[in-house]
Amino acid sequence: MARGASPDAVVLALDLGGTQIRAAAILPTGGRLGRRAAATPLAGGAAAVYAASADLLRGVIADLPAGVRDRLVAVGISSMGPVDPWRGLVVDPPNVVALRNAPLAGEIEARVGLPAYLERDTNVAALAEHWLGAARGCRDFMYVTVSTGLGGSIYRDGSLMLGPDGTAGEVGHVCLIPDGGPRCGCGGTGHLEAISSGSGLANQARDELAAGRSPFLAIRAKAAPLTGRDVAEGELADDAVCTRLMEQARRAFAIACVGWVNAFNPERIVVGGTVADRQGERWLEPARAAVAGTAFHSPARRVRIVRSELGNDVGLAGAWPLVEERLETPIWRERLVRP
Repeated sequence: MARGASPDAVVLALDLGGTQIRAAAILPTGGRLGRRAAATPLAGGAAAVYAASADLLRGVIADLPAGVRDRLVAVGISSMGPVDPWRGLVVDPPNVVALRNAPLAGEIEARVGLPAYLERDTNVAALAEHWLGAARGCRDFMYVTVSTGLGGSIYRDGSLMLGPDGTAGEVGHVCLIPDGGPRCGCGGTGHLEAISSGSGLANQARDELAAGRSPFLAIRAKAAPLTGRDVAEGELADDAVCTRLMEQARRAFAIACVGWVNAFNPERIVVGGTVADRQGERWLEPARAAVAGTAFHSPARRVRIVRSELGNDVGLAGAWPLVEERLETPIWRERLVRP
């Protein structure tokens, strides 16, 4: 695919999450200028999200030196998925009704006055890790984030695998328990996200609390609603329920890694997100052992399962390669839904 951004181009980055919106200007070196953040105003509906996002971006622009501001070429947008990147729509994010079929790219373009390109947050993160992080030099890798949700991206033969609807790589919604299992935010049951993500762990913890099985969780629930972090800390405190839930989460992730290695033959699986980051090697080692022991021998010998390198700003950093790939390429403009 043609590259549209010049080597000295500066890109505005917008990272839209369920709790926070972040924005910055991204330099060709990966440096970030004018970084800003605000709470995501979901209670105000899509219009409030558009307005808050545009306000952040305008603030970033105002903070830039004139010589940098003059080099701005476009906005790269990272959003919770699923998304339709061709039309610039946030399609149907689980549990965020306000942003279903939201024309985010078109709204930002109209409000900021620059071309805007939308992609799912995990795909933007994969572009960032390929550019500056743990997937440098890889033509075939996967990026997986284990955080509030569990999502992924497939980078195949030098480019993102999107699929005809732009939803390829939604690896958190592979079903591991076919009959029953914990309920997922998307409405299904037994999905990897429901078992191993922060929100999935929190939901399972609430079920265990209601059944009266965990003294540790009962104490934690008096102070605040339970989270996945409570479950992880309960394991460290030797709570039997929390230990079982965390072992199940790591085991489910390991089984999923075996399937990904067999199906996609990646050079690397880059793992990020708050749950995986806090667990560190405790999260990755069972996956490495499962792949080494049960995946097909050739891809198992090749793959490396590694931690991501770019941290919380990975969704901002990836805006530059996203725009570099899509600027001035007609397919990304022809179907854009404009307000």
